[in-house]
Amino acid sequence: MYKYYGDFMHDKAVKLYAELAEVAVNSFLISKDSPMVEPIRIHIGVEENKEALRKSRGEEDEDFQILEYQAQKGNAGAMYKIGLFYYFGLRGVRRNHAKALWWFAKAEEKGEPRSMELLGEIYARGLGVERNYTKALEWLTLASSQQLVSAYNGIGYLYVKGYGVEKNHTKAREYFEKAAENEEPGGFYNLGVMYLKGLGVKRDLKVACNYFALATDEGRPKAFYQLAKMFHTGVGLKKNLPMATALYKLVAERGPWSSLSRWALESYLKGDVSRSFLLYSRLAEMGYEIAQSNAAWILDKYGEHIVCMGESGICTDEDRHKRAHDLWWQASEQGNEHAALLIGDAYYYGRGMERDYDRAAEAYMHAKSQENAQAMFNLGYMHEHGQGLPFDLHLAKRYYDQALEVDPAAKLPVTLALASLWVRKNYADSFLVHVIDSLPSFYPKVEAWVENVVIEEGNATILTLFVCLLTVLYLRERQRRHGAAAAMAPPHQPVE
Repeated sequence: MYKYYGDFMHDKAVKLYAELAEVAVNSFLISKDSPMVEPIRIHIGVEENKEALRKSRGEEDEDFQILEYQAQKGNAGAMYKIGLFYYFGLRGVRRNHAKALWWFAKAEEKGEPRSMELLGEIYARGLGVERNYTKALEWLTLASSQQLVSAYNGIGYLYVKGYGVEKNHTKAREYFEKAAENEEPGGFYNLGVMYLKGLGVKRDLKVACNYFALATDEGRPKAFYQLAKMFHTGVGLKKNLPMATALYKLVAERGPWSSLSRWALESYLKGDVSRSFLLYSRLAEMGYEIAQSNAAWILDKYGEHIVCMGESGICTDEDRHKRAHDLWWQASEQGNEHAALLIGDAYYYGRGMERDYDRAAEAYMHAKSQENAQAMFNLGYMHEHGQGLPFDLHLAKRYYDQALEVDPAAKLPVTLALASLWVRKNYADSFLVHVIDSLPSFYPKVEAWVENVVIEEGNATILTLFVCLLTVLYLRERQRRHGAAAAMAPPHQPVE
């Protein structure tokens, strides 16, 4: 994401993400990682992501209702899962700590040990219930007795802070070591913090880094946060602001703003696309790639139905195109290949801006570097026609072949494109080539006649290539017949 800010913005970017990451870390569980609440991408390419949206309807989702029915019938595992959904706000379910507490307690009564650890978390944080560190320690101790080694981290945390017990760094370290001995990443992280700060041990930055590295190997976000701070300040590691920014951002995206993403999704599901766009735009400003692409897609999809504010009031069409372009560009900078492809299309077709084949080629190259078959095909087409790239039939063929290698579903358009190349190579500057090149401009005049034949943008190209294939088949058949006729002709008789 630091590329999005530019090299000259590292200082500002690292400060912003450091603040967001700190908020995120403070929201994490004390004993183990919180599950990642994945933001939903509401589109796949240019189409709505219907399957993901179906699974994000929370309590209205059929799968959730089946799970709830199983829980009501006494299934302890189902009770625990529903408690997780309410506690963390998973699968589109709104967070409700009181309901989570109720389901965890029910699951524990049925002998579900994992619920004990979460009950300890709830009482330690006072979520949905009055905070009670004594009860938290009881539940965490009970969970650890059931071989849930991550609970040792929660117990150690209480001893480090002196919550419900007398502060004792030695005991805390012993519990963290028990977790680490069982390869629990939270144990590695907590020991790293103790060596970093010299809590109950002699301060040793090298040992702290080693423990953080072990924790990051298991994806522990708190460990990434500590390494980010070390890169940021130059304490224990060589100062590196780009690396610090990237790590802070990784942690920040695990923060509590997932609820904002949820509100944006709920608004979209209810048909309030304007509110959804505004919420996704807010998240986009914070650097969330999925929010950037969702906001851009809504702008492209719903256009004038969106309440969008421009420089001089309500957005004009030009304002919307520019805003969508900026959002797609930001998303592409974070590795969204579809975003890079759409930017290329915008420049190629002159949608919302002046047509610019050079910039289109640049954007397609960016998407191609991420193994996007459509971008490879487009680059081949541009080489074939000398649009924004040198006219080069060999390179065109190479890109067409690469597109087919990456995506076997591209067989039809690639076959048609290769047919076009054959005609262009063997009948250069002929009437046939001129006919083929004129088809895209002629196509709009007959579009109504071939309505619903091909509905994707770029259908003029597909129609052109299809005609090329028919032409190639005709020419090859004519060559074959001429060859056969020549072979059957009687030999000339010598003149006596």
